[in-house]
Amino acid sequence: MRNELLEKSLIHLLRQEPFFSTFYRAFRKEPSTRIQTAGVTVVDGHISFLYNEEFFESLKPEKRIGLLKHEAYHIIFEHCTERKRDPHIMWNYATDLAINSLIPSYELPDGGLVPGMQPPKIESDLPVANSYNEIYDLISKLPPNESSEWYFEKLKQEAGEAFDEVQKFEESCKGQGQGSPIPGCGPLDDHEGWGEGLSDEQKEKLKNQIKENLEKAVRESDNSSRGWGSVGAETRARLREMVAKKVNWKEILNYFVGTTQRGEKRTTHRRINRKYPYIHPGKRRSYKSTIAIYIDQSGSVGNDDIEMFFAALSELTKETEFIVYHFDTEVDESSRKQWKKHQKHVPYRTRCGGTCFEAVAKHFETVQSEFDGYIIMTDGYAPKPRRAIKKRCWMICPSGEVPGWVSNEDTSIKMTNHV
Repeated sequence: MRNELLEKSLIHLLRQEPFFSTFYRAFRKEPSTRIQTAGVTVVDGHISFLYNEEFFESLKPEKRIGLLKHEAYHIIFEHCTERKRDPHIMWNYATDLAINSLIPSYELPDGGLVPGMQPPKIESDLPVANSYNEIYDLISKLPPNESSEWYFEKLKQEAGEAFDEVQKFEESCKGQGQGSPIPGCGPLDDHEGWGEGLSDEQKEKLKNQIKENLEKAVRESDNSSRGWGSVGAETRARLREMVAKKVNWKEILNYFVGTTQRGEKRTTHRRINRKYPYIHPGKRRSYKSTIAIYIDQSGSVGNDDIEMFFAALSELTKETEFIVYHFDTEVDESSRKQWKKHQKHVPYRTRCGGTCFEAVAKHFETVQSEFDGYIIMTDGYAPKPRRAIKKRCWMICPSGEVPGWVSNEDTSIKMTNHV
């Protein structure tokens, strides 16, 4: 059975590409003779991956994997829903260029358009062949890794007339009930008609289904020992941002500090012992800060960021006390200062060099007996340090980015100018 090839491809995703495997679980997979290659659409209110069996069988195993990734990205990045633009044919080219920048070229089936690469010339006596080749020449000059909207505007500005001719030609072919008589022209797939005939309620339901499925795929990939497979760090960061809920970063910071406070017990006759009342003294628990805080003072962290770090620490002193260090390529021992409750400090610098998180990790190991965890306040721009021996929190300023290498064992907080 030809469907066995699809099953083998899905098993490969399960073993090697956990993110895509999880995302595809909610898809229906249906063979169809109504489509020449493959595509994603809505059938009976469900997201469906449609594929032409003969086309799918003609592909090499690695190109079947690339096709599955390609179709998943169309759904993930809302190319057929929220971001859909007209004219449809130009948008289809633009989205393919954006998606195929994320997929290894050796995985893409023939016809997969990649910015910066010259598609094969169209050899045909039909006048429209010149329009296709004009578009292809432009594609060969475009940079990779731009957004679909960027490619759309570029195609519109520099090949608008060519697209008009191509659209007229392809519409006439469909009107005659046939595909294009020119082999190898056009993008890899087509999603025309997506969402047509659906009510607003059905569209909203589909949108929620896609979001829930994406959230699940991101969560499972982050927590899986197999990780994300071939999904790159920049794409992972973008996907995490897409599913991130709007949260109060101050509450997360307070929670992290609260879970790393050590409790100390002492006996007192003023407190009744619950087990032996009036026989043995009771116990009172007190809490003290066990957090070390390292403030990045490298040249890439602006003065506005330093001020925001200090303001956040002033808020923290309402709840607890802590020890603060400054660092850049090394930790400034002389900057050690205890911030007591309800105490505020004027922002200041003691360093202005590069950034080294490994220096912080090494320093914390020398003082770790004093603390139960530490916070690094930074913009996130430096190489990955060693694994933390105790709880660690990355607090990233608004101008920075949470590094893609941050461990699941660590807490990461992206600060915003507004809660």
